[in-house]
Amino acid sequence: MVFEYILKMNGIDPTTDLTIIQNIDFGVTAEAFVGGTGDYTVEFEPHATGIEKDGSGYVIASLGVDSGYVPYTCFSALGSYMKEHPEIIQSFTRGIQKGLDYVNSHSSEEIAKVIQPQFEETDDDTLKTIVERYHSQDTWKTDTIFTEEAFELLQNILEEAGVLEQRVDYDALVTTQFSK
Repeated sequence: MVFEYILKMNGIDPTTDLTIIQNIDFGVTAEAFVGGTGDYTVEFEPHATGIEKDGSGYVIASLGVDSGYVPYTCFSALGSYMKEHPEIIQSFTRGIQKGLDYVNSHSSEEIAKVIQPQFEETDDDTLKTIVERYHSQDTWKTDTIFTEEAFELLQNILEEAGVLEQRVDYDALVTTQFSK
């Protein structure tokens, strides 16, 4: 949806100006591309860097950069749970903030070393390259606040994709009290 939204923002109609192959399992799109299917592919890491490292292709753009701050990851809780357990929500939010503080104040090499155990299948050099790319693209926010601007962008993307029937008021779904 984000890819199609970016195409449309740039005057490209994804239904008439190109063919998007969507019947390949997401886990094997990199292999399909390397095997000759398609002229371009949209990949998450570590597949994008893997394609570059083996000489099969190049990363030419970042959907995250071109789309703006799309909230790819957000956390949800029932209002009743937040009301009954504010200390848990606050502690969780502080933990996420500590992670953001870390990635925004340490080198790519330091970050790669710390997260390596979570990515055993990815070699150190590839992991460092990925983290460096994220740093250079300003991927990580500095705080946990889900802004109204990001919320509206997400709704624009969902609406443009035809999966959002009715827009929702920011204040009805989002609280920033724990982040603040």
